[in-house]
Amino acid sequence: MEKGDIKCPLMSSKHEDKVEDCNLWTRTEKRKWLCTLFIGTSALYASRTSVPLLVPAIALERNWSKTDSGTVLSSFFWGYTLTQVLGGYLSDRIGGHKVMLTAAVGWSLFTFWMPHVIRLFSAQETSVNFIVTMRILHGAFQGVHFPSMSSLTSQHLAEKERASFFSILTSGSAVGTLFTGTFGSYLLDYHGWPTVFYVIGFLGVVWTLVLRNNALALERRKAVITCVPPKLHSSLHLKDKIPVPWIKLFERLEFWSCVIGHACQNNCFFLLLSWLPTYFHDTFPDAKGWVVNMVPWLFCIPSTFLGKWLSEKLITQGHSVTDTRKIIEVICLGSQALGLVLIAQITDYYWALLCMTVAIAATGFHNNAIIVNPQDLAPKHCGSVFGLMNTVGAVPGFMGVYLAGYILETTNSWASVFHITAAINMFGCLVFLMFGSGNAII
Repeated sequence: MEKGDIKCPLMSSKHEDKVEDCNLWTRTEKRKWLCTLFIGTSALYASRTSVPLLVPAIALERNWSKTDSGTVLSSFFWGYTLTQVLGGYLSDRIGGHKVMLTAAVGWSLFTFWMPHVIRLFSAQETSVNFIVTMRILHGAFQGVHFPSMSSLTSQHLAEKERASFFSILTSGSAVGTLFTGTFGSYLLDYHGWPTVFYVIGFLGVVWTLVLRNNALALERRKAVITCVPPKLHSSLHLKDKIPVPWIKLFERLEFWSCVIGHACQNNCFFLLLSWLPTYFHDTFPDAKGWVVNMVPWLFCIPSTFLGKWLSEKLITQGHSVTDTRKIIEVICLGSQALGLVLIAQITDYYWALLCMTVAIAATGFHNNAIIVNPQDLAPKHCGSVFGLMNTVGAVPGFMGVYLAGYILETTNSWASVFHITAAINMFGCLVFLMFGSGNAII
């Protein structure tokens, strides 16, 4: 047996508290699932950011207004909001790998067929409405990914490993965005915008097949765990089905501070994710697309690992999990607010690129704070809790992104958009700083 593999406990009653060890991944399985889920998150975000990258080109071809563009961009988050809690609930019940696999089939195929969706109708209003409907479905399929991943990792990793493991997985969002910004920009310039959808959709299908193989292996592994006596196995199964104490959760300020902080950060993140290509296209029309779509996201990856290292260092030095989560989140929200305030005053391309890089790179710290906080607050129900947190957090995705388009259409002022976003960030920072916690509450 490989060093680090988990041995199943004996059948004696004194080992009942160790029965759950049978469900923990071995070292080899951890590496396999880390790579699979990291690549999957990258593919997910490559799919998600394809439309924001291509909106300027599509809007030019289809004669869309800023409001039309904002509606199409924000509609993804309408669907994304709807499936968060459901995805977490189903994942806690039947397994995150099953939910994630079903969803991956949907969002991969939607991405691949998006050029046909966009060009299906010639009438502009009908076309926009149909695209919005398809984008809602696309978002609904992607909405279950993170709750499913949170549930899956919490069921198969020791408690001390979950936060760092999950933060690494979330950094795949930056890799996927970076892939779309660089390779997608190249395909856009030399092969046209439909090719970007085809390539990213195809890669999503390939990853879905890999995930299917891993999911089947996980099911076989569960089937051969014969060391657990039937009585204990039944007891463990029932323990996993304990209902989420929603009322008790809703009464805790620690939970709501996590939700509000996440919503405020998401407002900033989704706005930049959706409108960054358009901002540089409008403000600096001579800027190279691959540069502005690559550089900011390139620094998001090392910042995630920097946040992970800093979190572990703070805890090692004796700081509580609560203090650690607050320090890391303040760095995130404060840096983003500073970057946005500065970029609103800047007219120089290179300084604008620097400020945008700071704002986006700070997201890496969020991946090591509020993103992993549901595992602190509700370790037994983190899939469901993460789903609810992400549901509320996704609301700014459609409200903020749409309102940004409306503000730009009516005032043509990027400064107004950035100032409002910075103020929302600071509100979320203050709430989490006052009421946030790293201790279990349910």
